[in-house]
Amino acid sequence: MALSETLVLTFVVALVSALAVVVKNRLFPVGEDEEPREDVAEYIAMMVSVLYALVLGLCLVSVWDTRSAASDAVQAEASALHQTYLLADVFPTAQKQAVRNAATAYAAHVVHVEWPVMIARRPLGSEGWNLLAQLRDAARISDNGTTEQQIVSQELTAQLSNVDDARRSREAASQESLSSVLWAGLIIGGVLTVAFMFLFGIERTTTHVVMVMGLSGFIAFTVLLIQQLNAPFGELFGANSTPFTRYFPV
Repeated sequence: MALSETLVLTFVVALVSALAVVVKNRLFPVGEDEEPREDVAEYIAMMVSVLYALVLGLCLVSVWDTRSAASDAVQAEASALHQTYLLADVFPTAQKQAVRNAATAYAAHVVHVEWPVMIARRPLGSEGWNLLAQLRDAARISDNGTTEQQIVSQELTAQLSNVDDARRSREAASQESLSSVLWAGLIIGGVLTVAFMFLFGIERTTTHVVMVMGLSGFIAFTVLLIQQLNAPFGELFGANSTPFTRYFPV
């Protein structure tokens, strides 16, 4: 369901509920001897606060899981690439250097080219995959290689498969974002929660001001925190390229 459809449906439900209240009051008006039910308003305000807390918790868990998955993918990719670099030590000098050059070139491309692209949430393109294919070609051993080289070649192939899988996870994480429907719930719920603070009078104005300031400020802080965590590779809380720069001098 699109954001516009969700907002329209939400508005229709709210409008129908409001019309139901109007009809009820017209058909069954409150008697003069009946006292106003302030506890109903308090109950509704409490329910709005509880539901909004659930939405906040869902959003926080969602963005944190995405950020954690991105960080894990980066660490797994860099570690597997480093293992590839080390395993090339048993190859002949020329091939060893070719594998290490290809691994370093791939790491440099990830750090200097792909990272700014991921921060901007743009597609990574095919150049990184081409560099990974070149690394795979450089690591391929001929049939006349020694037994040790053949065994290491199989392990190296497995590590390159890990690089491939981790790269796919990193690329997917870079495009992940919190649902627009949840964003609408965050904004609408926050406004309603703060608005209900004005329905109940408090004798001391200073106390009322402090309560409203504290609630609205904390809601704003939480929403901004979610907004920052919503960028898996953002500059503040996002995963960084340290795992690559730790293993490769790029």
